[in-house]
Order: sequence, then C-alpha cells, then structure tokens
Amino acid sequence: MSGAKKIHNQTEVGVVAPPQTVAIIMDGNGRWAAGRNLPVGDGHREGTRALRRTVEAAIDQGIAVLVVYAFSTENWERPPAEVATLMEILGETIDRELPDLALQGVRTRFLGRRDRVPSHLSEAMGELERSTAHLETLCLWIAFDHGGRDEIVDAARRLIEDGLASEEVDEAAIAARLNAPELPEIDLLIRTSGEFRISNFMIWETAYAEFVFTDTLWPDFDSEDLRSALQAFAARDRRFGGR
Repeated sequence: MSGAKKIHNQTEVGVVAPPQTVAIIMDGNGRWAAGRNLPVGDGHREGTRALRRTVEAAIDQGIAVLVVYAFSTENWERPPAEVATLMEILGETIDRELPDLALQGVRTRFLGRRDRVPSHLSEAMGELERSTAHLETLCLWIAFDHGGRDEIVDAARRLIEDGLASEEVDEAAIAARLNAPELPEIDLLIRTSGEFRISNFMIWETAYAEFVFTDTLWPDFDSEDLRSALQAFAARDRRFGGR
C-alpha cells in the first residue's frame, strides 16, 4: 500500500490461523486535527467514530476480542485542557457509541486504573460492563489509564499481599494477577500513524504478538486498513521461539 494506507509489514513465510485477539494502539488524533487546523479535541472525537467502524469491521472479520488503547498512565502529563476533553469524550462514548454497539452484541469491558478518573465516569464504566456482560458477538476491551509497567508492578504487589513464597511465583501466578487475567494473549497488535513503538501497552500480553504498523492516522482507519493488517498477519510464521 502507499500513502496514507501504507503498511509496514515484516514479511514472513507460512500461513497461520486468523487472529482471535487483536489490539490497536489508536494513534494520530492530534496530527489528524493539526493537519486540518482543528482543535485536538476534534481529532479525538473523530477517533471515536473510527473506533465504532473498526469494531463493526472486526465483527465482520470474525474477531472475537478487540483491545484498544484509549488513555495511558502517561497521558495525564498532557495539557489539563486536553485531559479534560478526553474525559468528556469517554463519557460521550459510553453514553452514545457503546450502547449502539451493544445492540450488535458487543460486550464492553475496561482495563486499567479507575481510581484517578472522575467518579461519575468510573460508575458509568461499571454500569456498561454489567449491562453488556451477557453479550457474545465480540468482546471490546478499552484500556483506559493503563500502563504495561504499572500493571506488572501492581501484579507484583498482589503476589506479596497474597503471601506467595518465592518458589510459588511463576508465569501463571503473575498472569492471574494482571488487570484482566481472563483476557487472552494478544495475537496481533496494530499501531496507527506510522510510529514504531508500543508505548508501554500490554507488555505482558503482547509477548508473542505479531506487530503491524500502518501510516494511517487513527481517525482515518477503516475496514480496508483492518483487512490489510489481517492479511499481513496471515503471512507470518508464528514459531513462539521454536523453529
């Protein structure tokens, strides 16, 4: 692909099963807005529209679990006005976009800290989780106030609080104490906007994920971009450390 749709694909040989758990680092809202001389908040709001159509495209592609990176533990360092706008947009998304997706069978869950978001948002997040818990078409995980290092540190604290002896600490013990222990490991991680890093996102869960990087800014991401990423994944040879 070329231009805005360029995919940076590490070409591999072999064919694998379609990914069941896909994660997306939704990046590029600010640059999308700047390129149109719009406030950054307009870029974030356009990003919510991209989220909705991407979830619908994921349903069409048979993806079972979709994880999106909405707000990192480091995003609190952004200008206060932008942070306030992001909180407002989260509320709008919970009120307007996610209930419509629920009508299509989408279960919404959140992972990350909840002690720093406004209480009304924390309550809305919990209510949406409860009201969609029975839905099975696709599980949408929204990582909000999430950081991979923070998650692992928190898991280590739980190991200590639970009184585990050193010989009892293994991968299973740590995995059981992550923010969302029932979340499957990530098969495919997509990052938009042409950046080549994971930005402290799900460090544990992406240990053997395949990465696809696209130049498309998140507000422009569409079903074609998702399909291209899935095609890139299908061309990989997943050996998980073997030969």
